Amino acid sequence: MNEASQTVIESFDILRLLQFLPHRYPFLMIDRVIEARGDEFGIGIKNVSVNEPQFQGHFPDHPIMPGVLLIEGMAQTAAVLGISASASGLSRPITYFMSIDKARFRKPVTPGDRAEFHMTKVNQRKNMWWYSGRALVDGVLVCEAEIGAALVVNDAAKA
Repeated sequence: MNEASQTVIESFDILRLLQFLPHRYPFLMIDRVIEARGDEFGIGIKNVSVNEPQFQGHFPDHPIMPGVLLIEGMAQTAAVLGISASASGLSRPITYFMSIDKARFRKPVTPGDRAEFHMTKVNQRKNMWWYSGRALVDGVLVCEAEIGAALVVNDAAKA
């Protein structure tokens, strides 16, 4: 049996995402993960709505999704992949950004768009992950970046 036939593909609805991520409105930047292959690859979805608070000021007469929020959507997708793959039943880890490299913004994302965050693991060392990400709208590349993050168990109770 080859490796491809053993690959388990999962999806995560919003309720499952909320179990993995500490983010809540208005900073939850993904609505669903439609495909996850362990921590190797995943696709997160963001349905962009004109009712989101960033559009009050960015920009009122020409709403454009801020690029930094597209990068955050990529990071949240990668965090779900890493956390779900490393979940051990103990304390839920929190993901911290370590790096953002090679960020490029190709086309504006506007209300009504459905952004797909395609994240591919590039490297992992202990509790640190690096992903290459591409954001697509209707199959067109709108943003790309490489991100690094660390998963840390929140031991606030010990402090």
